[in-house]
Amino acid sequence: MDIERIPDMVADLRATFDRGRTRPLPWRLAQLDACKRMLDEQRDAICEALAADLGKPRFEAWSAEIAALEKELGHIQKHLASWTRPDRVGAPLVLQPGRARIYKDPLGVVLIIAPWNYPFQLLFSPLLGAIAGGNCAVLKPSEVSAHTSALIAKLVPRYFDTSAIRVLEGGVPETTAVLAERFDHIFYTGNGHVGRIVMTAAARHLTPVTLELGGKSPTYVDESADLDVTARRIMWGKLYNAGQTCVAPDYILAHEAIHDALVGRLEMTLRDFLGADPRESADYGRIVNARHHARLTGLLEGSGEIVCGGEGDAESRYLAPTILRDVPPDAPVMQEEIFGPILPVLKVAGVEEAIRFVNDRPKPLAMYIFTGDSGPRDALLERTSAGGVVVNHVILHLVAPDLPFGGVGESGMGAYHGRTSFDTFTHHKSVLIKPFALDPPLLYPPYDETKQKWLARLI
Repeated sequence: MDIERIPDMVADLRATFDRGRTRPLPWRLAQLDACKRMLDEQRDAICEALAADLGKPRFEAWSAEIAALEKELGHIQKHLASWTRPDRVGAPLVLQPGRARIYKDPLGVVLIIAPWNYPFQLLFSPLLGAIAGGNCAVLKPSEVSAHTSALIAKLVPRYFDTSAIRVLEGGVPETTAVLAERFDHIFYTGNGHVGRIVMTAAARHLTPVTLELGGKSPTYVDESADLDVTARRIMWGKLYNAGQTCVAPDYILAHEAIHDALVGRLEMTLRDFLGADPRESADYGRIVNARHHARLTGLLEGSGEIVCGGEGDAESRYLAPTILRDVPPDAPVMQEEIFGPILPVLKVAGVEEAIRFVNDRPKPLAMYIFTGDSGPRDALLERTSAGGVVVNHVILHLVAPDLPFGGVGESGMGAYHGRTSFDTFTHHKSVLIKPFALDPPLLYPPYDETKQKWLARLI
């Protein structure tokens, strides 16, 4: 789309919303049904695009980008009728007779900007909430995952109502131009640098934002943890999508009593999962582009001892899964979100040192706690802050539609998934309904002491 046409596109969507086209429940359900058909009919095309962009194994493409959407879609379809009904709430005696209700109004025209690491799921998941809420939407897929972006641009007009849902492809110029328009909500998933740009643009129109950012998600492994299970679960989360996951375990804080044993089990687990040469495994993806490949290889310099991995090939965008030990806290790999298959393991004396380490850094999007003891678990839960926490596993909190997913502080603001997505894309409007009958003069002048006493009793 020409940049000059972006204002007209947004104006067309606003005209659609103003006509009330997206408000009726049947329209919303029809669009959700269309999404379900798309996921079913285009499964192969989606997996092929993701393989082309990220070398994503078919199992990962299906499980994270298709099956996850199908699960959330089914949950929304099941509950949407009840969510859209006004909620009854109590009205105090002083307001009687009267009825208090909360109506769920669509926001209007929303902008959804998706990242490249899960380019399909992280665009359509918030769209499900926008549709459920009765909104029009502009979808901006990431230009970095170009094959998936092109597929989305082809599929949306085929399955969705294009008077209400449009795709804008392009890079920085197109994103900059669309951010200059007035929206009723902006939903951005990506890094903090661009998140600040999005928030600055939104401030010009006082547009509310949801920012799903990232951060260095810590993993604490206590001396009471089952190390075999722990190693499998951590390595699975780290290797998924070649580590290019916003809630991947970024680094490990290992209790000094089990540090060496854990590092050994992580190395063995890596070989069990991907064989002696992960390059040959069909179950291991690739880094998205040359720039990120160079960034990741640069992080390895001066970042501790390489236990295994470290090899890479820029041409094929392959980077071997890499485990690091004896990592200094000020090492390059500890200064930014890794977003790749590099796993630093740091030794700590126990949970108190782990709590201090986490609290000395920006609040993460996720935190993982591996322990068989409720003491360390409760200490970390109560004395640290993170967008979400999983105890004795990683990443899986995203699967529960009734758990809001979002960040805190540097890792983002706002949340979505399930009912929370519907709430994000609706305004909860307070309504008080009073009858004409029974109009006592307590509120009206002339005021006197008797009226004040009776009003004080009623309040």
